[in-house]
Amino acid sequence: MGGSQVNQALVRLYFEVMDGLRDPVAAWAKLTGNSEVYRRARGGRRVPLDDGTAAELTAAAIVHTVAEHGAGRVAALSTSSLAGLVGGLGGAVLTEQPSAPEQMLGRGFRGPRGDDWATAAHVMLWGENNRLARSPDTPWVIAGRYKGQKVVAIGPHPTRLSDETLVVRPGTDGALAMAMGHVLLREFYLDRPAFAAHAMAHTDLPFLVGLRERGGAFVAGGGLGEPADGLSVYGGEAVEVLLPRFDDGPGVLRRGVPVVRDGERLATTVFDLLLAVYGVPREGLPGSWPEGYDDRSEPYTPAWQEALTGVPAARTVKIARELGTTAGRTGGRCVIVPGRLETSHADTAYRAMLALLVLAGCRDGWVRQGPDNGVPLVPYLCLHACGEDGTNVGKWCWPLADGTLSGRSARSVLLEAVGEGLPMAPSPRVLAIPRPIYPLPPDVELLIGPDDRCDLAPPDAQLVADAVAKLAVERGTPVPAEAEPPAGGRMRLLLDHPWMHEYGEALPTYRPPGPGLPVKPTQLILTT
Repeated sequence: MGGSQVNQALVRLYFEVMDGLRDPVAAWAKLTGNSEVYRRARGGRRVPLDDGTAAELTAAAIVHTVAEHGAGRVAALSTSSLAGLVGGLGGAVLTEQPSAPEQMLGRGFRGPRGDDWATAAHVMLWGENNRLARSPDTPWVIAGRYKGQKVVAIGPHPTRLSDETLVVRPGTDGALAMAMGHVLLREFYLDRPAFAAHAMAHTDLPFLVGLRERGGAFVAGGGLGEPADGLSVYGGEAVEVLLPRFDDGPGVLRRGVPVVRDGERLATTVFDLLLAVYGVPREGLPGSWPEGYDDRSEPYTPAWQEALTGVPAARTVKIARELGTTAGRTGGRCVIVPGRLETSHADTAYRAMLALLVLAGCRDGWVRQGPDNGVPLVPYLCLHACGEDGTNVGKWCWPLADGTLSGRSARSVLLEAVGEGLPMAPSPRVLAIPRPIYPLPPDVELLIGPDDRCDLAPPDAQLVADAVAKLAVERGTPVPAEAEPPAGGRMRLLLDHPWMHEYGEALPTYRPPGPGLPVKPTQLILTT
C-alpha cells in the first residue's frame, strides 16, 4: 500500500462496480449516477489505497466529468499538486492572487519568472512572504544577491533573505506605498523628468479625464479617451477637485488641478489628478497641500505614513529613491514579490504597490501568485457555495459617491461582474484542494484534499496525468487547449469604472485596516 488515503465506502463501491464493467470511466459514471446512494456512502473513515488505483480512480472521475459535463466542472486550487493537470485540460484553476495586477498592468502582462529574479537589480519582498523560506523560487533570490542585487523585505516580520527590512504595522502597507509614490512623483517626474518618455508611451498618465461639478468644486468623471500634448496641462486655468480620503474619515481632500476647456467641458490629465491625489504641490494650484516630506498633517507624505506604519520617514524616502534610481539606470529591472497582506482592503494596498512599478517603468516587475488565466477563489466560492448574505456593498463607498451601489448585495455585483466577463467557471464536480476550504459547492462528486472530509488524498500528480492520457486516448475524449491571454496595452493608474469611482478607488489611495467585504466590487473589475 502506498501513501494515498481514500474514503472506505467510496473505494468499496468503486471496486464493486469495476468488477462488472472493467472500465474505470464507465465505473465512475455508474457509481455517481445514483447520487443518493453515492452521497450516503461518503464521509466515512479513510483507508490506505495503492497509488496506482488512487490515480486511476481520480483519472476516471476527471475524464468522465470532462466528457459529460465539460472541462470547467473540474477544478483545483492553484497550490494543489493537480493544478497543472487541471489547467492543461482547460479546467478551472482557482487562484488567490489579487485582481489588481491585471487591472493596472493589463490582462496579458507576463510578470517575471523565477530565473528573472536572479537578473533583477532590485527586489522587494512585500507582505507575508514566509513561503519563500521553502519555495522553489528561493534559489533565484539567493543567486541574485550574489550578483549584487538589492533585496528589501517589507512586512510584519524580518527575514534573513533581505539586505534591508522595513517592518510595517499589519494592514498599513498601502500607506507606505503611497508615500513612496509621493517621492517618485516629486523627484523623478517634477524635479527631473526621468520617466516622462516612458509615461507618455506606455501609461495612461497623459490621457484626459473629464471633471464634473460637485458642491462648488469638481470630481473626476470618466476618461475622454484622448491624450493631451504632454503629461500635464499645467500653466493655465486651474480648479479645485474633491478627492477621497480614508485615513481620517472617510473624508474629502481639496486639491487643485490645471484644466483645459472644450466648450462647456473641463478636463485634466490622469497625471495632474495623480499629483493631486499624492499631494505633490505645484505653484498656483488651489487647495490644501503638504509643505514637504516632513508634513504629518497631509497624506501621503513620508512623515504622514510614519505615524501609521512605524517606518521612519527617512527610510521611506531612501527606499523610494533607490527604486527610482535603479529602475532608471536598468530600464525597469525592479521586481515586487507580493505576499499576503493583513487587511480587508488588500486590493487597495496592492494597487498602491503596483503604482510604483507603473511610475518607474517596470511592467514585468510583479511576480504572479497563480496561473495566467486563473479563476478568483473567493468569488467562485461565494457564487457556488454561499447563499445571499444581505450585505450592502454601498456601505463602504466614499462620501461623494453617486449611490449606484447603495443597497446592493455582494452577490448581485458578483453576478453582474460575471456577466461583464469576470473569469468564472461552473460549480465543480471534481475539486482538488491542498488545504481545508469551507463552505464547499454542493455538487462536488470527488473532493480531493488533505483531511477526512475529503474523499481522497491527493494521488501522485504524474500518475494521474498518465492515467488521464491513457483513458482519454482509449475513449477518444478530446483534450481542450488553454487559451492564451490577450496582450496588455497601456499600464493604468486610473481605473475608469463606475464601481471604482463609487468606492473612491479609481486612483491609488489608502484604506486603513478595518471591516470590509469578502467580495468587494473593486476586486471584480476587468480592464481591457
